[in-house]
Amino acid sequence: MSTRSFLIPDPLYDYVADTWIRDVPVLAELRDETAKMEEGRMQISPEQGQFMAMLVKLMGVKKILEVGVFTGYSSTVTALALPDDGHIVACDVSEEFTAIARKYWRKAGVENKIELRIAPAIDTLDNLLKEGAKFDFCFIDADKPNYAGYFERAVKLVRSNGLIAIDNVLWHGEVADASNQSRETNAIREINKMVANDPRVEACLLPIGDGLTLARVK
Repeated sequence: MSTRSFLIPDPLYDYVADTWIRDVPVLAELRDETAKMEEGRMQISPEQGQFMAMLVKLMGVKKILEVGVFTGYSSTVTALALPDDGHIVACDVSEEFTAIARKYWRKAGVENKIELRIAPAIDTLDNLLKEGAKFDFCFIDADKPNYAGYFERAVKLVRSNGLIAIDNVLWHGEVADASNQSRETNAIREINKMVANDPRVEACLLPIGDGLTLARVK
């Protein structure tokens, strides 16, 4: 819902972006192309991408599960952080948006690390469970009403001490507005309560981007 950390005032955000964002040209190019789209606000912020790439490196991640690809920014930035034998299973339903993602995966030289599965993500996750797949890291950033279902499956698909990251958990502040009873807002409230009280994970919420929850699977 936000391509920048909305909790930071504009002048301070500009300072953070100018001082701390370390881009490779392909990521800046992808952001620029996506920003011109009507749905461009769906892309994660660059500082969030940089943070996730750091997590991938610090954890020694080799296998990533991504639920929601859009134009491929999160998959590209995390694939660049993976070792040469790293692998991402990326789930989406849009051929249109993921065609842009494929283009930038090729430009970034990470296409061989990413396996795109075009199907409803619930179906893909259920199939992965049947396959006995295990992942080190999972990033959930897709349709909000299905967040609870994605999380429930992710807990089973991510290894012990692996990490689940859930995007948009502050929903641009709308979660705190009791008058907002939209389906999407209530879905975010549901997943926030669900994760915070789930004994299978240890979780924290970070005020980065549009709010990012990190849940370590016990």
